[in-house]
Amino acid sequence: MTANLDTLLGFTIPGHHARGRLVRLGPVLDEILAAHRYPPVIEKVLAEALALTALLGSTLKDDAGQMTLQAQTENGVIDLLVCDYRDGELRGYVKFDGDRLAEIPADPTLFALFGKGYLAITFDQAVSGERYQGIVPLEGTSLADAAENYFCQSEQIPTLVRFTAMQGGDDGCRVGGLLLQHLPEGEQGRERLHTRLDHPEWEHVRMLGETIRGEELTDPDLPLETLVWRLFNEEDEVRLLAEASLRKGCRCDPAHIRDVIGRFPAEERREMAGENGVISVDCAFCARIFPIPLETVES
Repeated sequence: MTANLDTLLGFTIPGHHARGRLVRLGPVLDEILAAHRYPPVIEKVLAEALALTALLGSTLKDDAGQMTLQAQTENGVIDLLVCDYRDGELRGYVKFDGDRLAEIPADPTLFALFGKGYLAITFDQAVSGERYQGIVPLEGTSLADAAENYFCQSEQIPTLVRFTAMQGGDDGCRVGGLLLQHLPEGEQGRERLHTRLDHPEWEHVRMLGETIRGEELTDPDLPLETLVWRLFNEEDEVRLLAEASLRKGCRCDPAHIRDVIGRFPAEERREMAGENGVISVDCAFCARIFPIPLETVES
């Protein structure tokens, strides 16, 4: 891992009841994209979605928990976009209509890609078994707009989201992201349903966050800690959290697949198998087909 790539840094600004996270993906992004030959437009959307997934998933206090981001449409070029995060591991996948993609502009709006759709963000806590899900319409001109709308409608938390993606070139693809939030009543905030939007101090933090430049988000020679300093060096106190490394993680190993298949009744397992007695399982995330002999499951 390059020192300033595939990494995430959290911070808080106690004096303004704000918290933030910065993420920058490089080799991990290339590894995820390599499983599919996505057109550049689809690559960009998935890169931004993976950055958002990392920013949100890293807020989980339960290491075994999982955060899932899903965007689905009724009549868009993109039928389905799914990303998830668990303990520093990222994966993502996009299903789209290639013929319809060829008919839209080279730099399409969010509506051109998704049409009428929704954004769902789900937090699953492994220890407590609790699940929290928020669903909002996909609105705005970009995925960043849609994410801000999610926090405004679903959690009532003032939020600033910024993404910049760089594609191709000798250094591969890179994407950087910023998530900045106001948490009324202290750094930890109050319960989601009781937050308020009446704190003018948020405008100060938001305006500083908006000065971030795209090249700063993607520059592999710029430490994230330095970027936090550039944005907020005039504040009385900024607390940095521990930096976290990110990696590709797809849970589609044969042992796990056999375990899942083994939970089905024997009759259903036999119906899944072909004439050769093999159950073929297709993992959309990593574009691999796993042949699972029926006899290995039954034994």
